[in-house]
Amino acid sequence: MDLQVATLCDFAAEYQGKMCISGTFDALAAKATPIVHPQCSLAMRFCFTPEDDGDHELQISIIDEDGKAINDKMPIKGAMPVKMPDNVAFMTRHLIVGFQGLTFPRAGVYSVDILVDGELIQRLPLRIVKVDEGSPQG
Repeated sequence: MDLQVATLCDFAAEYQGKMCISGTFDALAAKATPIVHPQCSLAMRFCFTPEDDGDHELQISIIDEDGKAINDKMPIKGAMPVKMPDNVAFMTRHLIVGFQGLTFPRAGVYSVDILVDGELIQRLPLRIVKVDEGSPQG
């Protein structure tokens, strides 16, 4: 199993077997804390091979620098069954998870952790920045 794409973005959709991603980011800035991001998505593209056939569990969590989840809805867990057709060398699947009203209590470095079957397969860093009025965003 290979996670070929994993990114936070403003919007993602699947269209005719293609994943369309708009506004990928790794930092958010605001003038006051807590910082609330109204809406975003986590876009992922998995590539499976015959040895991945079977039932798997996907887990997504957004954590702070101390490893604490940002809210009580984390981690997000879901079944990820993989059914490979006969005589197929590989297949890809897109998974898009939408988030609304993500709240970050303070500035700092956060992580979006993606686990499959309890194993961390990707950690996306996310910088949350509090900016002073009149200063450039960083």
